[in-house]
Amino acid sequence: MDPVAVTRGDGRIVLGMPHTGTYIPEPIRDRLNARGRALADTDWHIDRLYQDLLPDATIVRANFHRYLVDANRDPEGRSLYPGRNTTGLVPLTDFDGHDIWQVPPTEAEIAERLADWHAPYHAALHDELSRVRYLHGAAILYDCHSIRSRIPFLFDGTLPDFNIGTNDGATCAAEVAAVAEAVCRAAPGFTTVANGRFKGGWTTRHYGRPEEGWHAIQMELAQSTYLNGECPPWAYDEERAADVRRPLRELLARLDELVRQGDLT
Repeated sequence: MDPVAVTRGDGRIVLGMPHTGTYIPEPIRDRLNARGRALADTDWHIDRLYQDLLPDATIVRANFHRYLVDANRDPEGRSLYPGRNTTGLVPLTDFDGHDIWQVPPTEAEIAERLADWHAPYHAALHDELSRVRYLHGAAILYDCHSIRSRIPFLFDGTLPDFNIGTNDGATCAAEVAAVAEAVCRAAPGFTTVANGRFKGGWTTRHYGRPEEGWHAIQMELAQSTYLNGECPPWAYDEERAADVRRPLRELLARLDELVRQGDLT
């Protein structure tokens, strides 16, 4: 299994998908407990949700599961949210705080997974962003995520539908953040927050270098917006998905237009 799948387009947006993959090598999968093998913390069907929303977008998708190694975590192991419950580079618990391993990985095994899986994903992402930046003068990384809307271990209450993360504005030009907020807040029937519980993961923070023409934004969608239920079998709901795809399509088109018009160069 290749660590990463790249669909190369000639457009101005790179869609990052670090958490849609479900592959774990069998010897490692066997070391997970029953909760771990359920893979509950997958960004289910995100690749399907974003399919064909923006012609010529480049897609960089991790094929491996976050329980093997999380492609959206600092390779040095630093926490994204110090002092708050979260999961790490190789999660030891699921999002509900329950253990997922019968035999947890050693430090040497984590280093091996970084080299074999995490690093190739980010090499591909870096190469595609560099290519798009060269072609168009600027590039926008739009990092695609989803999560259950109610997870008491991670946050109180119910998560808004659209969770925009720019690390408090540091990872992109103000115009990028403004367009994202405007489109999401105007979408009827949906709720929106910017830099709330989710401010953008390591990917957004690492690649967000607006002064160099690299703009990054994370979209964390509540899974209730497009799944039939936030529990197994994690079924895709065509009607709900159609409703949320409309503002997502508009958002991506308007971000692409920012770069096309030269507003970010």
